[in-house]
Amino acid sequence: MSSKSNAVLILLLAGVSLALTSCSRVSAKTNSDAGEGVPVRAERAVAQDVPVEILEVGNVEAVNSVEVKSRIAGQVERVAFQEGQTVAKGQLLYTIDRDVLEHQATEQRAELARDAAMEEQARAVVSRDAASRRQSESEAETAVQLGKLGVISGQRVDQLVTTRDTASAGLHSDQAAVDAATAARKADEARLAGTELQLSFTNVVAPITGRAGAAMVKAGSMVGDNGTTLVTLLQMTPINVTFGIPEQVLPEVQKLNARGPLTVEASYGSDQPKKGHLVFIDNTVDSTTGTIHLKAIFPNEDGALWPGEFVHLRLRMHTDLSKTVISNASVQDGINGKFIWLVRSGHANITPVTVVRTYAPENGPELAVIGSGIHPGDLVVTEGQLRLTAGALISLLNSPRGASVQ
Repeated sequence: MSSKSNAVLILLLAGVSLALTSCSRVSAKTNSDAGEGVPVRAERAVAQDVPVEILEVGNVEAVNSVEVKSRIAGQVERVAFQEGQTVAKGQLLYTIDRDVLEHQATEQRAELARDAAMEEQARAVVSRDAASRRQSESEAETAVQLGKLGVISGQRVDQLVTTRDTASAGLHSDQAAVDAATAARKADEARLAGTELQLSFTNVVAPITGRAGAAMVKAGSMVGDNGTTLVTLLQMTPINVTFGIPEQVLPEVQKLNARGPLTVEASYGSDQPKKGHLVFIDNTVDSTTGTIHLKAIFPNEDGALWPGEFVHLRLRMHTDLSKTVISNASVQDGINGKFIWLVRSGHANITPVTVVRTYAPENGPELAVIGSGIHPGDLVVTEGQLRLTAGALISLLNSPRGASVQ
């Protein structure tokens, strides 16, 4: 191909490129004249009451946990509960073999009957000897008087007085025998009472109302007194949730809690939050974390809160009334601070704002609580801000809900 042909080809290509560029400019001008704007989504700022809350993660703990153990040694005869069952206080959990203790109690009852009979016999002897003593005393007194009158000899008087003294000594001896028999009977009663108490321990009952864990000992196993844990019971109703808060908010928490227990809400997954109240503030701040330990109690009547699990907590402090709020996603960070895009007369307007704080409601996106810059009813861009410039024409992709300006 000649150089002349090449020059003609270049001129033709340049003409086509110029024609395409002109068409593009005409098309852009036509679109602008047609009024097409930047597509965005927007919502109106609203005024609402906003709770002041502390959001933390808490750990669920049983109010009471008991390791059930046998108070006597022996062989497990029966397991009387189902693992995982909710048991009532006093409900039978285990039975321990009673045969050895029953035999021991039978022997002690026989010994008690024998010693009681011996006591009765000793008392009868005392009664007999007391009567004999009274007669001896009467005879001795009469003999002394007659001896003074010379009616009977002095030797006879001495004999009767000696008989009286012997009867008194015998009575004291008999009374000592009664005291010994009584002591033996009481000792038998004490031994029998101890054995009967041990017999009562053969029925291992629940010391609290709670949920039973796994049965650690099965029927036929041997157990010692206060040895192996038979089962662990956890009190599920009510239940505690422990958590920590920053030390900076402690003074306000103490101040508000002094007026009345603060409300605490616990949520796990998609279930409805459970409501409880603050019951404990620790007396020491953890110097390593700068937090202080708190505890809330929940009725937990449905058993939804489970010991050991972690839950999201909301500690309700107070409520700020009639605050202007918008979606926190609307707020942008600029060189001079935070700003938002407002839609006014169909065009984008950049507006500086001050954000007091953010608030995460139970359902819905995080909200920004606005201190200044906008008012309820203002239309705020929530999506598409990156494509906006000041004064740009706006095309709404949604129909914002209306809100009256307050």
